[in-house]
This record gives sequence, C-alpha cells and structure tokens, in this order.
Amino acid sequence: MTQLEDFRRRKDEFFVKDLQSPLTPEQKQNFRGLNYFPENPDLRLVLPVEEFEKKDKISMPTSTGDVQTYTRYGKIKLAVEGQPVELTVYASRDGFFLPVIDGLAGKETYGAGRYLEPALAGRGKLLVDFNYSYNPYCAYNENWSCPITPFENRIKIPIRAGEKIFHTESD
Repeated sequence: MTQLEDFRRRKDEFFVKDLQSPLTPEQKQNFRGLNYFPENPDLRLVLPVEEFEKKDKISMPTSTGDVQTYTRYGKIKLAVEGQPVELTVYASRDGFFLPVIDGLAGKETYGAGRYLEPALAGRGKLLVDFNYSYNPYCAYNENWSCPITPFENRIKIPIRAGEKIFHTESD
C-alpha cells in the first residue's frame, strides 16, 4: 500500500467513525468510501513560490456568509497537461492554503472547488501534491462553513488528481 492509499483509507475510516466527521449520521450509514482519481505522480510537485512583496490580508467569504482572513502569500507556476497554470497561495496561522476550482468543477469534482495545504520544501519552495487535494466539508454537509475559492484560483484546465465529487448511495 502506498502512502497515498494509506492516507485515503484512514480518511474513509475517519469519515465513518469520528465525531468530527462532516458526514451526517444518515450519510455514515451508506458511506462506502470517497472517490478519487488514480494517483498521478506528475501532479506531485516541488515548486518555487514567488512571494508577493506586499502580502495583503484578504477576507475570504465562506459558504455560510461568514468571512475568514488569509494573507496573499505568493504565486506558484506549473504546467498541467501541457498548459501553463498560475495560482495564488494563501497563508494563515495554520500554514499555507491553496483553494482551486479547475475545469472539472461541477462535473467530476466539487463545484465550489477543492483545497490543498502545500508544505514547505526548502527555502522558497513548496511541495504541492494535487493527489491530496480534497473537498471542503461543506461538500458533504451544508452546515459547515468553507472559504469560497477566490477568482484568481479559478482555472479552466482540469486537474485529474485528488478527491472527486461526493455522491451518496441515493445519488
């Protein structure tokens, strides 16, 4: 079992057993595991981050009408399926945050986008592994409050890695 497969297995267990799971009791009864794209090694990247000179604070609206504050930290540039992509990385007290709406949103992936937490990978670099991109909790249960992906991170290019759209047995 790969590290990613183990991570996904443990996440499914968490969703069924943990009190902090975003699933409702009804959803847990029929839950058979999350859906994922196959692991894509081409979308596990160590990328230079171009830090912004001025790191503005922004208020990101959430799915419930609240706001969460982040700092616009910098830009990363990569190629997905041969197409150039530029995304903004945000920072909070908890680390880095990368919300993305890609070309599959609303079809194969959650319509409001998926999230990723890039990790430091040396001076001026981030590990960005799209295989770990995940749906926010509001994708499972509307009672959760999730930041809405800013316009600057909405791209037309599909990112075929990470978690797919959530379906219940009744879907």
